[in-house]
Amino acid sequence: MREALFFEKKGNNVKCSLCARNCIIPDGKSGFCRVRKNINGKLYSLVYGRVCAASIDPIEKKPLYMFDPGSKALSISTVGCNFKCDFCCNFELSCASNMAGDETSPQAVVEMAKRSNVQGIAYTYNEPTVFFEFALDIAKIAKKHGLYNIFVTNGYTSTKAIDMIAPYLDAATVDFKGSANPEFYKKFCSVPNVQPIFDALLAYKKNSVHVEITNLIVPNVDEDKKDFKKLCEWIVKNMGPKTPFHILRFYPSYKMSDRKETDVKILEECYKMAKEIGLEYVYLGNVSGHKYENTYCHNCGKMVIERTISGVIKFLLKDNSCPFCKEKLPVNGLKWSKLTQEK
Repeated sequence: MREALFFEKKGNNVKCSLCARNCIIPDGKSGFCRVRKNINGKLYSLVYGRVCAASIDPIEKKPLYMFDPGSKALSISTVGCNFKCDFCCNFELSCASNMAGDETSPQAVVEMAKRSNVQGIAYTYNEPTVFFEFALDIAKIAKKHGLYNIFVTNGYTSTKAIDMIAPYLDAATVDFKGSANPEFYKKFCSVPNVQPIFDALLAYKKNSVHVEITNLIVPNVDEDKKDFKKLCEWIVKNMGPKTPFHILRFYPSYKMSDRKETDVKILEECYKMAKEIGLEYVYLGNVSGHKYENTYCHNCGKMVIERTISGVIKFLLKDNSCPFCKEKLPVNGLKWSKLTQEK
C-alpha cells in the first residue's frame, strides 16, 4: 500500500483526479476502480507493488507495430480497472475483488526485465492507470537502465497524470471500443463520457509519446460505420494521417460470450474506409495470418515489414526508409531494435 498521487481532501471525503472519473470517495471506501481507498482522509493505492501477472510478450502483441518492431517486453499488471467492460478478456484481473499479487519492488521488476533479456516493460493486461504510482516508479528506473516503457491503456488517464509520466513513457497503445460511440461506452463499459479519451490522446501527442490507436469492432454496433468514420476523421485531423490504426476483431468473452466474433469482411470494409479517409498505416488485429497484419509503404504500396502477432518475420526497412522508393516511414523506437542493429 502506498499513498496515492492526484487527490485532494473534500471534507471527510477525498477527490481522486488520477483518471477522468474524478471519484469522490468517502472515508473507508474505494473509488470505482476498487484499488484506491480513502483511509482517514488520505488516498492510498492498494495495489502498489502487487504484481499478479508477468510474462514476456512480443511488442506486436500490444499491439505496437511501428515502435521497435521485433522487440520483446516484460508485461506486468496488477488487479483493478476504471472501466467495467462486459466483453473484457482479462476480467479475472480487472474485476478481481481482492488485492491479489506478489509483493514486488520497482527495482525487482526492472531486474526481472534485465534477466529476461527484453528491450522494455509494458504496463498492460489490466488498466495501467490504476497502478500509476507503481508504474511511474518502475518507469523511472527502467529508463536509467536503457529499457523502454509502454502503456496499453483505455485512455481514461487524466492529462496531468500523462504529463507526469510522459518523460519516462516511450509509447502507448490507446484502445477504443465500439468506435467511441458514447452510448456503447455507457451501456457496455459503464463509462459516462468518451471525450477524456480524445483529450488523453492529444496529451500523449503533445508530450511526443509514440501512439498507436486500436478500435474494437463489435458486431451489431459498428456495422453502419458512422461512428467508425467519425473516429477515423478525428484521428487524421488531430493525430495525423501517419498514426498507426489497428482494427480489432471482437471475440466473445465474459458477459458477452453469447455474441459471435466479428465477420472478417466487416473488418476489411473498415480497413478500406480508414484508408480512403486518409489513414496511411492501417492494420487488422485478432485475425491470424491476414495480409493486413503487415506494413506496406504508403508511397509505393510494397510490403516492408511482414509479421504475425508473434513477431516480425521479415524486416526490409533501411535507415527507417522503404528499400523500394526511399519513403521515410513513421517507425519509432529503433534505438532498441535488434533488427536494425543486425543490418
